[in-house]
Amino acid sequence: MATQIVDTIVHGGNVAFSSNAYKASIAIKGERIVAVGTDDIMPKAENYIDASGKYVLPGAIDCHVHVREKPGDDWGVSTKAAALAGLTTIIPFGGYNAAEKETLPQAINRWKEEAQKEALVDYSFHYILSNTPYIMDSLPEAINMGVTSYKMFMTYDHRVSDSFIAKVMEIVSDNGGIVQLHAENGDVIEHLMNKAMAEGRTKPSDFPDTCPPWAEAEAINRGILLGAMTDCPLYIVHLSTKLGLNRIKQAQQQGQRVWTETCHQYLLLDETAMERLGPFAKIGPPLRSSDGVNQDAMWQGLVNGYISTVGSDHSPAPTAMKELGWDNIFRSPKGDPIPFGAPSIETIVPLVYSEGVVKRNLPIWWMARVMAENPARIFGLYPKKGVIQPDSDADLLIIDPEVETNIQAQNHQSTTGYTPYEDWKVSGSPWMTILRGKVLLNDGKLEQQPGAGKFISAGNPISPIAGQGK
Repeated sequence: MATQIVDTIVHGGNVAFSSNAYKASIAIKGERIVAVGTDDIMPKAENYIDASGKYVLPGAIDCHVHVREKPGDDWGVSTKAAALAGLTTIIPFGGYNAAEKETLPQAINRWKEEAQKEALVDYSFHYILSNTPYIMDSLPEAINMGVTSYKMFMTYDHRVSDSFIAKVMEIVSDNGGIVQLHAENGDVIEHLMNKAMAEGRTKPSDFPDTCPPWAEAEAINRGILLGAMTDCPLYIVHLSTKLGLNRIKQAQQQGQRVWTETCHQYLLLDETAMERLGPFAKIGPPLRSSDGVNQDAMWQGLVNGYISTVGSDHSPAPTAMKELGWDNIFRSPKGDPIPFGAPSIETIVPLVYSEGVVKRNLPIWWMARVMAENPARIFGLYPKKGVIQPDSDADLLIIDPEVETNIQAQNHQSTTGYTPYEDWKVSGSPWMTILRGKVLLNDGKLEQQPGAGKFISAGNPISPIAGQGK
């Protein structure tokens, strides 16, 4: 080691590992980390990065992203936004052309071609499965191609049946993948929505009542039972309720492979935002009650390890389509659904740090778990991604705790032009990111060009780190 010259040494920072943090240096050669330790055991380097007074975390992963086609937050916009926000890897949801009977391998190859031209950060894929039985035939091949995570909806117009979920779970389980569920009872929600419209209750503030908390918990229960029946790993996306968390905790305590995420909107916002932002705060599941019961449960679930990850659910619907929801939050004048979703990829890193580490005094290694190691474990990217250790990719997020900013949409890349967190005060800011050994973000400026990101093939899911995160 003494005679080796490496490319870069990051030194002086407080480095976050799985369950602790301490001052250490990190040696990088090529795309990989080659050593972690004290300064006196480090080799010589061509380049030194002084991270004194800063936190050094594994590269942050946003495991819940929706990339849109042009016009909108496409690969170029989404990954530039991710890079500027301090992320080094994203896992967006892909789709396939069912009308043309496109197979999953065909869809995966098409997405790879689109992404490799513009992506600024690394990426893996989830795929959303709609109610198209033919698609199951190509699932084993797709999993062998490194796409091991598949999502289905239990609500909305494109929901699938329990029978379809069970069949997919059997195939995915047999081939070493993981199933994700958007868990809400679609039949109940459709009934309550139609009833609200018939009674003229169509203001934005009327929306949350049509998606009651128990509708999430009931669907989570069905998903857990289906997962147990098929022995399939299950991941509940964007958990929003205490009722749902209680059912997940029960399954975890029984040894079932059931994991979940929440999103920073369910930690920080409540249904009163519907009055202020109207359709721009329409997300699914909805923002919950203002009594804090569900928000507190999400924070406690993260602290205790029952909730493994925080994802953004970045889903930036076009402003023109959203605005129609001021008159009817459910349907446009033409009868089309008012879209769900909000731009979130640019706020997840600063808000998780500011609200979790700074305001709630959670340890910095808690953030390294929920935004790096656990996403990497669950979605088959570990130990290539998610950790600071020899032979892992040299992906780092360096946070300057001294910077204070206000969130403003005018500084964002998203084409939507708004954020639910306008003028939100944030403590700390991403100062630098390193992607596979190369500086990506440097004090607010990008040093890489579109195409710098690459596809990361996913393997089998591994249980996340649980237990106390405080």
